[in-house]
Formats: sequence, structure tokens, C-alpha cells
Amino acid sequence: MKKKASIGIIGGSGLYEIDGAKTIEELDIKTPWGKTSDSIVIAEIEGHRAAFLPRHGRGHIHLPHEVNYRANIAAMKMIGVEEIIAFSAVGSLKEGIHPLDFVLPDQVIDRTRARESSFFGSGVAAHVSFGHPFCSRLHSIIKPAADAIGLTMHTAETLICMEGPAFSTKAESNLYRSWGAGVINMSTLPEAKLAREAEICYAVICMSTDYDCWHETEEHVTIDMVVKNLTTNASNAKKLLKLLLERLGAGRDCACREAAKYAHITAEHKRGKAQVKKLKAILPDYF
Repeated sequence: MKKKASIGIIGGSGLYEIDGAKTIEELDIKTPWGKTSDSIVIAEIEGHRAAFLPRHGRGHIHLPHEVNYRANIAAMKMIGVEEIIAFSAVGSLKEGIHPLDFVLPDQVIDRTRARESSFFGSGVAAHVSFGHPFCSRLHSIIKPAADAIGLTMHTAETLICMEGPAFSTKAESNLYRSWGAGVINMSTLPEAKLAREAEICYAVICMSTDYDCWHETEEHVTIDMVVKNLTTNASNAKKLLKLLLERLGAGRDCACREAAKYAHITAEHKRGKAQVKKLKAILPDYF
């Protein structure tokens, strides 16, 4: 497939609605893992091109556990994306991370249960490294950009990714706080794992919308509260995104670009032929 963009943006459907943005085309990509959450919009913003994909579909029609993460990441890889910046609303698990603050987590704890989390299996076994789940090179670009526009952005935090779609119980929230976690969401996994398997650099920019239900003096999280604060954060996210597009795409010298090179361990003559055919769509150098 012809390369359409090297930078991918995953988040809300309004992220590409930025002053000066020009839509080049909309793509409906057929992947070996099915359909994406929505069509991918190729947009150009002040000369910088990116592929935008609304994770939950336009109009927010997919719950976190219903998102076809494999199709989303596969489609991005198939159109040439090498770097993904994801945006996500999160709840805060720490007093110091206030609603409307931004967070750039460097670790994640998986509390999901019912999601397809790998491109491998069905006759092709592989185990990619995931000790550092987010691309540190991308972090070195994102944090200075946030500082440049005056955003409060916390770093070195752990993200809890829970199953949902209901919010946490108070007991669960306090458990995650006892682990030292900083924020919680429902959508970063398996998205980040799949990006690693597909050898795409990936980082998630978290936007705090509320204190999770652990907080004694704040009202408990409601969807109205989340939407209100998410709307406020959206304008800041667009400012940050505009600056990031100017700074991304300068080349990759990180381990992400060869993450799957030595990960697959099934003997070649034992590999499932149907699975090899699927993997060839995203990892043609190996299959």
C-alpha cells in the first residue's frame, strides 16, 4: 500500500479540527484483523501531514473493550505510520495531579480482561520486549513541546488501564493508589502493546478530567464531569498537537523500529500459513 503519512494520531474525532487544517483524504482500510474504529483522515496542518483515527469512532460509538485495536494499529502501519501520538482522558489517582493537568506516563499496569492483545498466535509465537512500554524518544519531544506552550505536564507516572466500561469502585481506586499509580484509563492497552509488535513508536498523552472516586472531598466521577473537563482540555491538546507535528518525523534511532525482529520464535516450517499471510501485511521484512 502506498505510504500516506508517517505520523499517526489516535484520540477524539475532533483532534484534526484545527485552524488551518486541510483534509487530504479519508481512508477505509481493510486489514487482516477487520475494520478500524472509523475511517482514517489524512490531514495537513501548516505543511505537516498526519493520519488521524478516532479511537471510539466518530460520535463515540465503541466502548473501550469493543474497539478493534488490532485493526486500528495494523491500518496505521499499512499506510506508512512510524510514530503514534495517542491522546486519552484519565482519572487522577494523586492529589498533585489536578483535573485539567496533562500527564506523560512512562509505565502501565494492565487490568484489562477481555481484549485481543497481540497480532501473534495461531501458529506464530512471539514475545516482544515491553519493559518500557512507551517510546522514550517521543517523550523527549513531547515534554519540551508542552513546556513551550505552558502546559502543566506530569512525567514519570504509572498508568492503570482498566477494563471498564464502569468506573472503578472506591476499593479498586484505593488499591491502585497503594501501588503508586498516578492515573487511570480504559484504552491504552492493548493499543500500546500492538504498536510495539508492529514496530511503531508510541506514546500516550493523558488529560486528567477528574479525581477518581478515592477522593473524599471531591464529588465522585460522573460522565458529565468527564465530558466538561475533556472539552476544556481539547483546546490545549490541539495547541500541543500543532507544535508536535512540527517536531516529529525527524527520523527514528530508538529500539521500537526493530521491536519484533528477534521476537518471533516459531520454527519457519511450523508457522501457521494463514497467520503468516496476515502478519506479512504489517511485518513484511520478517514474514
